[in-house]
Amino acid sequence: QVQLVESGGGSVQAGDSPRLSCAASGRTFSDYAMGWFRQAPGKERDFVAAITWSGTRTYYVDSVKGRFTISRDNAKNTVYLQMNSVKPEDTAVYYCAAASVPYRPPGQDPANFGSWGQGTQVTVSS
Repeated sequence: QVQLVESGGGSVQAGDSPRLSCAASGRTFSDYAMGWFRQAPGKERDFVAAITWSGTRTYYVDSVKGRFTISRDNAKNTVYLQMNSVKPEDTAVYYCAAASVPYRPPGQDPANFGSWGQGTQVTVSS
């Protein structure tokens, strides 16, 4: 099992560029794909972005393509979500997640991710 701790959330203005971080511990970080999901009030938890174990491929939901960037630093056991030009509709609790199976493409299904952080709130005001 891996432990995940997110940071970097908070209240921002539309157009700002916050960066979320997720520090991992407890197993070999570099063997597993990582993902970011978000959950707005009253809605289901939705896929935002994912990155392969090697960092060579990334995946995004259409609504954040061109604005958000997922990256990882395997030496620091950390995955990041750089959020540019945020909008009020980006308001949600953002969760970091680690894939359950090593060396597999992450996909967008939350069921592929077996470990989750506690979440960090991002509130975007207009």
